[in-house]
Amino acid sequence: MAFLGIEQSLTGRAWIGPDVATDRAAEALVQHTQLPRPVCQILARMDVPAEAAEPYLAPTLRDLMPDPRSLRDMEVAATRLLNAVQQRQNIAIFADYDVDGGSSAALLIAWLREMGLTATLYVPDRIDEGYGPNEQAMAQLASTHDLIICVDCGTLSHGPIAAAENADVIVLDHHLGAETLPDAFAVVNPNRQDEDGALAHLCAAAVVFLALAEAGRQLRAREMQGPDLMAMLDLVGLATVADVAPLIGVNRAFVRQGLRVMARRERMGLVALADIAGLDTAPTPYHLGYLLGPRINAGGRIGQADLGARLLASTDPHEAAALAERLNHLNAERREIEAQVRAEAIAQCETRGSDGALAWAAGPGWHPGVVGIVASRMKEATNRPSIVIGVEDGIGKGSGRSVSGIDLGAPIQRLVSEGLLIKGGGHKMAAGLTVAEDKIEAAMERLSQLLCKQGADTLGPSDLRLDGVLMPGAATVELLNQIDAAGPFGASAPAPRYAFAAMRILQARRVGETHLKLTFGEPGGERLDAIAFGAFEGPLGQALLDHGGAPFHLGGRIEINSFRGRQSVQLRLEDAARA
Repeated sequence: MAFLGIEQSLTGRAWIGPDVATDRAAEALVQHTQLPRPVCQILARMDVPAEAAEPYLAPTLRDLMPDPRSLRDMEVAATRLLNAVQQRQNIAIFADYDVDGGSSAALLIAWLREMGLTATLYVPDRIDEGYGPNEQAMAQLASTHDLIICVDCGTLSHGPIAAAENADVIVLDHHLGAETLPDAFAVVNPNRQDEDGALAHLCAAAVVFLALAEAGRQLRAREMQGPDLMAMLDLVGLATVADVAPLIGVNRAFVRQGLRVMARRERMGLVALADIAGLDTAPTPYHLGYLLGPRINAGGRIGQADLGARLLASTDPHEAAALAERLNHLNAERREIEAQVRAEAIAQCETRGSDGALAWAAGPGWHPGVVGIVASRMKEATNRPSIVIGVEDGIGKGSGRSVSGIDLGAPIQRLVSEGLLIKGGGHKMAAGLTVAEDKIEAAMERLSQLLCKQGADTLGPSDLRLDGVLMPGAATVELLNQIDAAGPFGASAPAPRYAFAAMRILQARRVGETHLKLTFGEPGGERLDAIAFGAFEGPLGQALLDHGGAPFHLGGRIEINSFRGRQSVQLRLEDAARA
């Protein structure tokens, strides 16, 4: 049954509330823990039993940290790294060009720096070299280095790793593995096919962190002291959020602790980037995903590929400020390019129709650096797995994003084995591919067939899922702080959303071109401010602006709004329906 009876809201969505079992579990949690009901509703939704509520609300690395040696090849990889340090060998780091790759590289660079070594950083150019190791780069690095560490890439790089003659290669990755592994010294990856999947939710930076933790264990066994790994959790938390890794298990502790480290403002690059992005409050997962992450990614998307990793590894405030300025400028350029590609791709997708299992679009000259972001936007608009491909000189380079419950990475690998793609890989929620222009139609048709088998063609419009009903007077800073303890929120642990039922809109005004600000409540009673970003891009903005005094059900997330040192609660309005 639709929540509050709303089967079609102003944005065309049904509202879905907690089921009976979740409501009962929440009530039991209230009685057992004496916590506020909104907090217990979140715990019940996440299937947290009453006896586990306390540790869940205070996740610690001590309790959740897995034994790094539970991953295959981990012990030998850490031993090889320490031997390279002790023998003062030349070490190169080959990193992917996104936030996860940059954070992974920065972790290793910082760790090695404290151990007295300077590593060579190599990040491939997205356009000229594409994703992952290539034979020419690996052969060149191997000619002058004893050890090459591939981070956030390398699991499928059989040829390039074979080309790295006279150098040992360690892979620290998380992308889906194939049936065979490259002939590397070690391949540490929780998504190898011979792993049990218990740590499949880790991003690459988390795998690197575990490798450094294992190196630290081996150092202590030799009665030696290694660098302070806890001070490096800001990089792990940043990568976990930016790579949309599920916020479950140890990832919750990584992000929680990482945010605390970041708030200390000790990493030059993140301080410079936060300042230029106007971040003047303690960082949250939202800031990592939507303010810092896109700027770090901008170098790999449309600029110099290594800018993000260099920023995160920088210890010079002047260099960090210059790199942050450059990335901020590139991010503004990226937004302009993205807007143009997005308009063309969505128009093409609408013409093709979105009733099938896959939404896709391909176009000449579309910048490969923005196709992933556009695929994310298309996925949000259609609630379908989405692929966007830019075509140049007969070759299409594409990126895909999936929806919850639909694995995109495995079908992409299947298409490679069937010869429809030149190459491709990724994980369940995101993947990349290279395809001949004359095979795009056939490849997308085959991919749609494989996604149909997972039920992607039966997905309806994205419903608005709500955890319960709140009154404006109950939405206090104190309650929000208690709700935040149930976080961090993100992939696989969505932020709680609440309905404010039958509210009167007391004030409403347009902000900028597309946003709406309003105040709602009851005349003479408690009231709450709300902001609806992009409300005028659809029917929501005008309907609420022209409310005519009618009551509305309002739905969205509550958040802290800081202004001139004063904190208040506001609703980030996502949807509404006439009461």
